[in-house]
Amino acid sequence: MAKVSDILAAKGREVLQVDPDDTVLSAIASMVERGVGSALVTRGKEIHGIFTERDYLAKIALQGRSSRDTRVRDVMSLELICVGEHHDVADVMAIMTAAHIRHLPVVDRGGLAGLVSIGDCVRQISQDHEARIEYLTDYIHDKYPR
Repeated sequence: MAKVSDILAAKGREVLQVDPDDTVLSAIASMVERGVGSALVTRGKEIHGIFTERDYLAKIALQGRSSRDTRVRDVMSLELICVGEHHDVADVMAIMTAAHIRHLPVVDRGGLAGLVSIGDCVRQISQDHEARIEYLTDYIHDKYPR
């Protein structure tokens, strides 16, 4: 069964981080530039929350607020669910589905180790299934010595 560490090994551990005092416009610009749907809100090594595309839509766009004048701290999501590198990818997907979220910080030994998205999990499980199908197909066609 695939682990979160497998995802991080493939995609890397770099996480977009923004300061709570950054403007929403600055955070969104960084997210667009990097092609990601979220940014961890940090100061130093401390994680304060997460800012996502959904936060922008619900708390800025739909409320008619200015992204130039609003600080990330005022619209970020505060309640974080974190996972470890040892977690099974299927379990992480279940956590995300139950909580209706798409991004989870990965912490290890008290520090930030990365971030996984629902897309990362789907990709990993799909790759695992493809590998299993290939193995079973080869087995059926006697490609392995007996």
